Amino acid sequence: MVTAAAETTEQSAEPGVWTRDFRLFFTARSVSMLGTAMVPVAMSLGVLQAGYGASGVGFTLASSTVPMAALVLFGGVFADRFTPRRMMVGADLVRLVSQSVTAVLFLAGTPALWQLMAISAVNGTAAAMFQPGLASLIPRIARDVQRAVATQRTSESLMLLVGPSIAGMLVAFADVGVVFLIDAAGFGVSALCLALLRLKDIPRAAGEGSIWANLKEGWQEFSSRTWMWGVIVIWAAMGIVVFGPVLPLGATLINDAYHATGYGFVTSAYGAGTILGGVIAMRIEPSRPLAAGATAMFLFALQPLSITLGLPLPVMAACHLLAGMGSAFWGVMWMTSVQTQVAPEVLNRVHAYEVAGSIMAMPIGQALGGPVASLLGAREVLAVSSVVAVAGCAVLLSVPAIRRLGRASATPATSATDPVIS
Repeated sequence: MVTAAAETTEQSAEPGVWTRDFRLFFTARSVSMLGTAMVPVAMSLGVLQAGYGASGVGFTLASSTVPMAALVLFGGVFADRFTPRRMMVGADLVRLVSQSVTAVLFLAGTPALWQLMAISAVNGTAAAMFQPGLASLIPRIARDVQRAVATQRTSESLMLLVGPSIAGMLVAFADVGVVFLIDAAGFGVSALCLALLRLKDIPRAAGEGSIWANLKEGWQEFSSRTWMWGVIVIWAAMGIVVFGPVLPLGATLINDAYHATGYGFVTSAYGAGTILGGVIAMRIEPSRPLAAGATAMFLFALQPLSITLGLPLPVMAACHLLAGMGSAFWGVMWMTSVQTQVAPEVLNRVHAYEVAGSIMAMPIGQALGGPVASLLGAREVLAVSSVVAVAGCAVLLSVPAIRRLGRASATPATSATDPVIS
């Protein structure tokens, strides 16, 4: 008979992060994320080369974003009904085919704009089916959820940093279609790795009832957690006033002052900051994750503030580095809290609601940024963004349910609306 001490020793001997399944998951996410980071550059250049102009680029990119935002809630329901892995593997296979078709279209000649928009819509739909399942996989393949999330986020940040450069070189020396072939292959690798995962079964609460009933249950689970919906409400406001305007307006002002080379330098500094933030999150395990993350997120205000003040390029890059660190650290704390505080049988649907709330506001800010800047001035808009970024973090820390949310050691076995409070 195995003693309790022996069981404890055996459990402690298990790797906290680098299990067989996490290695497969890490490979799947890293490879597919590299392709995902390359595609926006390749698609933009391909659309411009085809003669469809900046409007064509906008239409093509929006064709992916709109279905993602509109259908991600249903992706959460289907993940709970049919298991996340089936949905994620299926989504990867769909994108394997769609990106292969895109590659053929570019290699064969000049694709029609409607064709690119249709394929982008398919990819956005597949992403909506894929995304919700991410939240529930990590707690099932790694004991140390925070380190696993931080490791995954650090890898994704690295891919997002190097992917655009690789895409630019491939387009310059080969063809746009080659980038899409690589992206398709990445989705193939991802599908294979995810299919090889050995996952224990968990209760599927969405197996019965209508889709609308499942959505309602997911909403009840989401809305019953003050810390969760409180963050999303604040994040939605910041998406409109901060995250949305800072990218297009920042790109314009930095490019005007320091040209494309300077903008690339500043963008790379931000990317490097996200990597450092992920590494730090691997080492630090605060007892109140959201409080620690919100405190680090104050650094993000340096990004719009440095652009507003027109700081020298090295100082601006340093500010972007710190902003990236704060943003990445917050992201790890947030995802760790979501994945460990919500019961597995409803986690995919709850994650879908928080994803939808997070991404729907940003396009509004991007769309309003230009017109408002034409009336008030780009620097003035970013000055407001800086103030709101600080205020948003202060509000996060002022909400007791957010500030006091404690660290959970593992995902709860059953649905529970009461969080761990420290």
